[in-house]
Amino acid sequence: MKTAVWLYLFLFVAFFDLHAQYPILTPFAISLGAAPSFIGLMMGMYSITHLPGNIIAGYGVDRLGSRLFIVFSLMGAGVILLFQAQVTDPWQLLLLRSISGFVLAFLSPACLALLAKLTTNRAEQSKLMAGNGFVHTLATVVSPAAGAYMVAKIGFTTAFYLLGWVLIATSICALIFIRDIKAAAEELQPDSSSKSKIVTRIEAAPIPWLVFILPIATSCAQGILSFELPLMASTKEGMMTTGLLFSVVSIGALITLSMLFLNRIPAFHRTLWGSLILALIYFLIAAGTPLPFALMLLFVGMAKGIIIPAIPMLLIELSGGARYGRTFSVLAIAYSIGAFIGPMLAGQLRDNLSPYYIAFLALMIAVMVLPFHSRRHYTSRTHFSQN
Repeated sequence: MKTAVWLYLFLFVAFFDLHAQYPILTPFAISLGAAPSFIGLMMGMYSITHLPGNIIAGYGVDRLGSRLFIVFSLMGAGVILLFQAQVTDPWQLLLLRSISGFVLAFLSPACLALLAKLTTNRAEQSKLMAGNGFVHTLATVVSPAAGAYMVAKIGFTTAFYLLGWVLIATSICALIFIRDIKAAAEELQPDSSSKSKIVTRIEAAPIPWLVFILPIATSCAQGILSFELPLMASTKEGMMTTGLLFSVVSIGALITLSMLFLNRIPAFHRTLWGSLILALIYFLIAAGTPLPFALMLLFVGMAKGIIIPAIPMLLIELSGGARYGRTFSVLAIAYSIGAFIGPMLAGQLRDNLSPYYIAFLALMIAVMVLPFHSRRHYTSRTHFSQN
């Protein structure tokens, strides 16, 4: 499991670096003269340019492995940040964020595919996916506040330079220490003398497309939250507050991700009930429930902590455990579509309708669709050992 340890380490650095930008990009765009609707467009373009990268990653990871895609993604994102430090116009920022969306599209499918290939045991795979969510969330606990603090102390330009060089250094380390692993389903043949419980090569089972409505909805809701929170900041003190609120969400996710007993619950049930709870929390926020806003965000994070590892595990089980690259590529595409729709709708409708209502409706539609199109496909289709 050395590969898993190295991968978690690099993922921590990468996620810390990327999420440190969340509370500072909107104030930076405003300082360049961008309007809220333009910021929504910028966030949406960042997400929609994920799509071609996701499609390329889907086939490329299955054919070439994950390592080169991880290195390219981190290196490209770091170089773009160096250019981003020098922009003077909102349209320049829009262009760079669009390119950044493309190069970072390779990171998630490649990392998830590599983690899934480390074992053929369903229980172990569930733990690895939970570990990925844990590392991701741990990095995001402190990174938003750290990003806001950096800008308050050293300014936008120096902060972007620093974050860019950290990503470039991480990509070089990934090139040295990460090694690709072939999936057992693709390389092992039955061996009568072996005690292994792995069976022969299988074809990937088709996944019902409507299942991907759920990751679209969760990403849409997250995009709305990422759009709304930074708009609360108009001063350096406001940026610090926004960074802390992002950290509160991550702390909530960290709480449920630390509850390892949740991994024993079937992925379908975790996905369904976690999404329902998340939808209800967004409804309470939109309705102006008299509860502390930070507490509501903590609950949002706790619900996300249930969903984050459950969705990829659900897809592994539905697909039969083959073609990890394509499976996680489609998942990344679904996330990208949702992340595009969320900020775009929030930017256009926020004067007439609370964007949190949009998040609630999107999640509720996905929750209602999931049982009808998932359970009938949810049979023992995988080749994994249960032990």
